[in-house]
Amino acid sequence: MFQSLTSYLLGTFAALFPIANPMGAVVIFYSLTSAYSHRYRLKLASKTALNVILVLMTFFLVGKLILDLFGLSLGVLRIAGGLIVGHTAWDMVAAKHKLTTEEHQAAIDQEDISFTPMAIPIISGPGAIGVAIGQATLVREWIDYLGCLLGIGLLGVIVYLFLRLGEPLIRRLGKTGMGALNRILGFLILAIAIQLISNGTLELLKNAAPNLFK
Repeated sequence: MFQSLTSYLLGTFAALFPIANPMGAVVIFYSLTSAYSHRYRLKLASKTALNVILVLMTFFLVGKLILDLFGLSLGVLRIAGGLIVGHTAWDMVAAKHKLTTEEHQAAIDQEDISFTPMAIPIISGPGAIGVAIGQATLVREWIDYLGCLLGIGLLGVIVYLFLRLGEPLIRRLGKTGMGALNRILGFLILAIAIQLISNGTLELLKNAAPNLFK
């Protein structure tokens, strides 16, 4: 039982971490909160982490209902999720910003950025939501559900720590260092996207022509 709990906890966290990309979110967070006090910035960091947890847990818990409601298969979901994740990864490799200039200016003028744009779409965006729903299709026992929920909770804790402690990292790495780190993460996420698409395609082929895979 403990082994299953640990497996789902670490598996969920490992699947979500590169896509949520807390390190990349640090740059945007400190850019949007540069005019705020240190105390209020810490408050926004905790609210952002909590919102990320709530969003991902909600989609994880209702993921199967969504699939049943729209008549979607796991293979289709994996391909769609892979395309979304791949788009996110390509933007990171190409050093494109997740926010447009207009969205960035609106976020600066907004007092509370913890839900929009930080939680959605920057951290728990379509890619992370797709992974959460995908995890929901894999669980069977209550201990598996608990492991996945704890994995999402662990991601929230890591997001909070990155946002809280990221200021020295921003100063040390500078724009060049953060840009290089973001590109490396983007390359790894792109590989994950290709794996998701290949797995989904293979599953669709197995369902369409099971005799070919005997």
